[in-house]
Amino acid sequence: MTMLDKTCTDFIDVLASKSPVPGGGGAAAMGGAIGMALSNMVGNLTVGKKKYADVEDEVKDLLEQGKKVIADLESLVDKDAEVFEPLSRAYGLPKNTPEEVKFKAETMENCCKTACSVPMEIMRQAYEGIKIHARMGEIGTMIAISDVGCGVVFLKSALIAGQLNVIINLNAIKDQEFIETTKKEMETLLLQGSKMADDTLSLVISKLTK
Repeated sequence: MTMLDKTCTDFIDVLASKSPVPGGGGAAAMGGAIGMALSNMVGNLTVGKKKYADVEDEVKDLLEQGKKVIADLESLVDKDAEVFEPLSRAYGLPKNTPEEVKFKAETMENCCKTACSVPMEIMRQAYEGIKIHARMGEIGTMIAISDVGCGVVFLKSALIAGQLNVIINLNAIKDQEFIETTKKEMETLLLQGSKMADDTLSLVISKLTK
C-alpha cells in the first residue's frame, strides 16, 4: 500500500509514530497538493460564471496546470519514502576495514544526493503552485477568494519544508560543486516563491477587507 492509499487518519497516525517514513518531505508534498487543490476548487467555481466569462479560458488553463502540480506532488509523497529507504540502509553499513569505510562513504554520498532530489522537486512544484495561486487570486471568483489565501499558505509551507529537507541531506554531502548548485537553486526558489506567496496572501486579504 502506498502512502496515498492510506486514509487521512492512517497517514497522520503513521506520521506521528516512530516510523522513519513518512517524514517531513512526505508531509510537505501532501500539504502542497492540498494547497494546490484549493486553487483548483476556486477555479472550478469560477468557470461557467457569466461574471468571469472574459477570463474563463485562462482559468481553465490554470486548472490544467494545477492538476499537473497536484499529481506531481502526490507522486512525491511516496517518492520521498522510496529514496529514504536506501539511505537508512547505508547508515547501517559496516566500517571495520578501509575498504568498508570507503564503500560506506561513497554509498552515503550517493544516497544523500538522491535524497536531496525529492525535496528539491517539492520546492519546484510548490513554486509552480504559488505562481498559479498568484494569478487565481487576481481573476478567481470572489465567493471563494479566501481559499486562494489558504492554498498559497500551504504551498509556502511546502516550499520551506522542502528547503529544510534539502539542507539536512546537503549536510552529509562532500561534493562542493553539487552543494553550491543545489543551494543556488534552493535559495532562488525560496526567495522568489516566498515573496510571491506573501504578495498573493496580501492581495487576498485586501480583497476580503474592502
